[in-house]
This record gives sequence, C-alpha cells and structure tokens, in this order.
Amino acid sequence: MSEVLVLDHDSIRVLTLKRPEKRNALNNELITALKAALRDADGDGAVRAVVIRGAGKDFCSGADLASIQKIASATYEENLEDARSLAELFLLIRRVRIPVIAAVHGRALAGGCGLATACDLVVATKSARFGYPEVKIGFVPAMVAAILRRNLGEKKSFELLTQGFEYSADEAFSLGLINRIVGEDELEDAVMEFASVYTKVSGSAVEMTKRLIYDIDGDTFDSAIEKGVETNARARMTDDCKKGIARFLEK
Repeated sequence: MSEVLVLDHDSIRVLTLKRPEKRNALNNELITALKAALRDADGDGAVRAVVIRGAGKDFCSGADLASIQKIASATYEENLEDARSLAELFLLIRRVRIPVIAAVHGRALAGGCGLATACDLVVATKSARFGYPEVKIGFVPAMVAAILRRNLGEKKSFELLTQGFEYSADEAFSLGLINRIVGEDELEDAVMEFASVYTKVSGSAVEMTKRLIYDIDGDTFDSAIEKGVETNARARMTDDCKKGIARFLEK
C-alpha cells in the first residue's frame, strides 16, 4: 500500500501523506513515494498545480521513531545517504515545473516543517504549528537551512533553527513563510481555490517564472536581470503569449 494517496481534481493533483497513525512521520517509504508522485505530476502535461496535504490530525511530524533510532547506529556513509534522500525531495519540489502548494493543518515539525517550507506556496489553518525542534536532541535541521536562509535572512533563520520552539501560523505569516491563513474547516476548499488560479493563467508563463525565481538564487543583480531578459524573450515566443496578445488586440 502506497504511503501517498494520489487524486486529481480536474487539473490539480492532490498528494496526501497517508500515515495518520504516525502523524504522517517521514520514513524512507514515504519520502520515496512522494518523490515518485511528484515526478509523475511533473511529467503529466494536464496537471497545473500540486497540493501536498496530510491525512489525520497533522500535516507531518518529522522523522518517525524507527528512522531516528536507525540514525544512532548508522555509519557516516549510511547517514549521508539517508540525509541525501530528503535533500533530493526538497530539490525536486523546486525542479518540478508546476507550483507545489503545502496545505498545512495541525503540526508541521522538523522534517515536516522543512517539507512545507520547501514548497513554493503554503496555505495553513489558523491553529497550525510549525517548528524545528531538532536541536533539542543534538540534531541539525540542515537541508532546510538553505531554503529558510533564502526566505528570511540570517538573523531570523538562526533563531528558528537553533532555539527549537514551535511557532504559530500567524507568526509564520508575518515572517512570509506562509501565503494564506484559513479557518479550521476551510482548508480543503481554500487550498483548492488557491491552486485553481493556475488553471486560469498561462501554464508556460508560470513554469518559466518558477524556473527563473529559483535560477537567480545567489546571482549578482546584473546576472539576474540578464536571466530575466532571456526568459522574457523566450516567453514572447510561446503559443500562450502569442494567443494572449491576439486576444488583447482584439478588445
């Protein structure tokens, strides 16, 4: 039985983490299934956006107990391979051509908070809780640091990653880590409405914008502008742009 339930709602693909009895804790099987589902969505031209959600009471509580126990007795090489698997998931979310949206309820902690942060967009319930408690057991939320640092800058990233406290959806919103806060019973409808925007705008333009935003990470200003110039020129050559211009001129 797959650890991820895959359902299509028109052109929105919903991926549900399906370990509710374990608070959707991450293990090798879940990470592997999620990567496979994301690759399938990326290869399906009919899919315009992906939503990642959790079954049960929580979005994702981080690594499961068995995985944590395994860390203590693993060799450096084994731990390196295990860490790289989660890193590949974070990288894949950015490389998927379409927007990936986290729908967060309950707790998103440790690797689960990292998973939400790795998504392009986040919609959360008002009672959702976020945090990186890894430092409490001598662990480092290391891969997500690259993402958090780009979202927040040094000072706030340092605080969140080294103090291990939970923070609210309101705090996450004020920091720019989530895009929308909704009521407890509104998440499913709200995230589908949010995702459905991508069925009404140019798919090629969204894909090129996503690629550009992440491609200019670390670039100089001049280099980022030049990549923008090249993307702009390519966008003008797409069917979406040509048809859009034709409709505009007909008004």
